Amino acid sequence: QVQLVESGGGLVQAGASLRLSCAASGRTFRWYYMGWFRQAPGKEREFVAAVSWSGGATYYADSLKGRFTITRDNAKNTVYLQMNSLKPEDTSSYYCAADQSSLGGSPYKIGTYDYWGQGTQVTVSS
Repeated sequence: QVQLVESGGGLVQAGASLRLSCAASGRTFRWYYMGWFRQAPGKEREFVAAVSWSGGATYYADSLKGRFTITRDNAKNTVYLQMNSLKPEDTSSYYCAADQSSLGGSPYKIGTYDYWGQGTQVTVSS
């Protein structure tokens, strides 16, 4: 089994930065993608960013390009999400996800991911 544990969320003012971390443990022998999604109350879960574990290619929601950066540390089985210039509309629960299959799914799609963390809350005040 695989466990994903997010950390780094919190309450910040608009314009601030946060860095989220997601540490994977358990059967972490290989990933294809690791990603971040977010979900605000009353809204659907949406894609934020993803990284290809082997090649390091990155993928972003169009609306977040330039403000959010995803990186990975293969040795630590950890993925990070650096969030800059935060806005009140970024307020959400942020979820880490991992794809350990080889089905070739899209990194943008929820259904691609096999494992999910419990989420970390990010609240941005105006």
